[in-house]
Amino acid sequence: MTGVVLKDIRKSYGQVKVLHGIDLDIAQGEFVVFVGPSGCGKSTLLRMISGLETITGGEMLIDGQVVNDVPPSRRGIAMVFQSYALYPHMTVYDNMAFGMRIAKESKEEIDRRVRAAADILQLTPYLDRLPKALSGGQRQRVAIGRAICRDPKVFLFDEPLSNLDAALRVATRIEIARLKEQMPDTTMIYVTHDQVEAMTLADRIVVLSAGRIEQVGPPLELYERPKNLFVARFIGSPAMNIMPVTVKETGAVTTVSLVDGKSVIVPISTETGANGKSASFGVRPEDLTIATGEDYLFEGKVSIVEALGEVTLLYIEGLSAKEPIIAKLPGIIDVKRGDTMRFSADRQKLHLFDADGQTYRR
Repeated sequence: MTGVVLKDIRKSYGQVKVLHGIDLDIAQGEFVVFVGPSGCGKSTLLRMISGLETITGGEMLIDGQVVNDVPPSRRGIAMVFQSYALYPHMTVYDNMAFGMRIAKESKEEIDRRVRAAADILQLTPYLDRLPKALSGGQRQRVAIGRAICRDPKVFLFDEPLSNLDAALRVATRIEIARLKEQMPDTTMIYVTHDQVEAMTLADRIVVLSAGRIEQVGPPLELYERPKNLFVARFIGSPAMNIMPVTVKETGAVTTVSLVDGKSVIVPISTETGANGKSASFGVRPEDLTIATGEDYLFEGKVSIVEALGEVTLLYIEGLSAKEPIIAKLPGIIDVKRGDTMRFSADRQKLHLFDADGQTYRR
């Protein structure tokens, strides 16, 4: 079973520690996405798996074999980079076949693999073209096809869509999703900062911060049950609204007090020791609705209205939060800047975090 196992993986550049003991098991056929802010170590970790970066400490296994000192060419991996890195003087066919020719594969095997990869990626009509005659999305598909031709144990993608415009990103993301379905036994590891890519492609998402794993799990698990404030804010767009509160009553449900003095009952249990302590109250913008009665979470003044057609984003001031509270409402809403509004939400979709930013579990 071809999988990737990371055991206490560490990386340092001199005295600067970049990765602090990464432990992760990736099963054969899994599509795992690394996400995190710039500088969190996700690309460094991917390059360590590929062999392009040395491992400072820990053990890395591919297909059950320790590969710490194995060169990239012998790890059974293929990598697709942010830049296409195609040879401009070679046709699409020759670009895809180049690695196999270097490996001295037979002409028949090269032709079989190139045409099979071209068929998967819908590149067959373009095999005789030079890269300059292709769109950006087509060039990236050629780079992916070149990786497929190597018949790797593990695919590594390093932000492959970040150089494409919005329309091409969507089209190429669909191609990668199709590739995942057509190669179900191939392990794929993908680095991105784009949440849409992560949520739509991944079997599991690995959220990294400052060289450490914050949480690992299926996309909807991270969205619905974030482990801490960092994950709660990072997964979801717009980010989860976070408001400072004080815990007033603990028990099977918890009563918290917002900064304006309003009490809110959250159906999350807390222990007696939390009473009187500071906490953080969270609600996602898409979970907010306009309140019509007295049963509301909070009220505030609308400072900005972003009418996007399919949704309207309202930015609410006056809750003493570090950032405005955002409400993401479906359709077109007749609201003007300066209006005071009340908002509510399904209580089962509320979140509560302790003073250290860790989630209070339901």
